[in-house]
Amino acid sequence: MARMFFTQHLRRLVPHEPVEVTGATLRAALDDLFRQLPALRSYVLDDQGRLRQHVCAFVDDERIDFSGTLDCKVAPESEIYVMQALSGGKTWPIAFSPEPGKGSSS
Repeated sequence: MARMFFTQHLRRLVPHEPVEVTGATLRAALDDLFRQLPALRSYVLDDQGRLRQHVCAFVDDERIDFSGTLDCKVAPESEIYVMQALSGGKTWPIAFSPEPGKGSSS
């Protein structure tokens, strides 16, 4: 069975980790997860059945976000990570001033 892991914001809804799931695709594995833990569905998927905008998943080394398909393959030995996608924050200026005494002088 594939094993599913969660970041802290979802872990409070998961009684134990990892959760073992079955399914040949990420969609099927999530369906199995939601059969076991129905409260997670609204935290992970939107009303159209896609990953929420600020949630991403990794199936082994493949990153899946809200714009991706849930039909990627899942093997019985796969590890699936479901996490909050980081976004927003401070926008840093592109050009940085050189440290005093370094770089070009004015």
